Amino acid sequence: MYTHTDVHDLRHHGDAEVRDEKLIDLAVNVRTNTPPDWLRERIAASLLELAAYPDGRAARAAVAERHDLPAERVLLTAGAAEAFVLLARALPVRRPVVVHPQFTEPEAALRDAGHDVGRVLLREADSFRLDPAMVPEDADLVVIGNPTNPTSVLHPAETIVALARPGRTLVVDEAFMDAVPGERETLAGRTDVPGLVVLRSLTKTWGLAGLRIGYVLAHPETVAALGHAQPLWPVSTPALVAAEACMSRAALAEAEHAAGRIAAERAHLLAGLAEFDEVRAVEAAEGPFVLIRVDRADVVRQRLRDLGFAARRGDTFPGLDRNWLRLAVRDRVTTNRFLQALDQALVMAGCASG
Repeated sequence: MYTHTDVHDLRHHGDAEVRDEKLIDLAVNVRTNTPPDWLRERIAASLLELAAYPDGRAARAAVAERHDLPAERVLLTAGAAEAFVLLARALPVRRPVVVHPQFTEPEAALRDAGHDVGRVLLREADSFRLDPAMVPEDADLVVIGNPTNPTSVLHPAETIVALARPGRTLVVDEAFMDAVPGERETLAGRTDVPGLVVLRSLTKTWGLAGLRIGYVLAHPETVAALGHAQPLWPVSTPALVAAEACMSRAALAEAEHAAGRIAAERAHLLAGLAEFDEVRAVEAAEGPFVLIRVDRADVVRQRLRDLGFAARRGDTFPGLDRNWLRLAVRDRVTTNRFLQALDQALVMAGCASG
């Protein structure tokens, strides 16, 4: 379960599945119909301030208040992806370990920085749940997602806390945590866990992939080290305005309402998938996407494209192979149309049991 080998395309992401083609998008985990009008208007108004250099103090303070932390524990970044690069380049890491299957950008960033990256591969037989004992004791940086992309598994907070050690940096990617009702199992705001670094993104819930905005929550010394590795003015004024706006009470209430709706729509998708003998879904899904296993999923994915639907291939994630697909949760009408297309795609791919 611990390996240094790599046969996966770590730089492949869901946007590649829909680029330049008019397909119904189940490949990208950005909430549909976003950003909302009020947020779009706030961002548009910020364009009048572009002559001035960005000032991140208000946005940083808003993030800190939202998580009940001092501002010194907050670093604003150009999306969570920048945070992975900063962690790989700024921290003195000797033996980094990434818990897979999960978002591949942390490992890619570590490799680009010259690190030899170890892998802990969670197993389907264990429903892709974390066993802290699987992580080597001498790992001085451990990366895990919660809820994890692409499995959609939400690990108990205390299970992740069990990974903390003196001298170890524990990176928890919570890019999808605001899509979990009540954000249960979050570690954001915790200051009692040694070496804890929590990453958040505003991309998914608020539809800001093109704006690039996220943040790091960590010990002030870690925040300072990462900040020194950033270029000057790393986050644009429109992104800072968006970050501050998304921390308001009204925005948080809207996000919580959206999380509840996503949970209901995910249950509908899982119920529909359960009707197919050929399909096995990870039932413990808690994120805005589900992971399914189906024989010859690579062929099924191509047939789905022929029918107008884009699904995320699974074989680029370490720990998965060609028989996996990730599906974003969409509204009920879209899901029903997708399930009909899946029925056809399975027949076309020769997978249907008949």
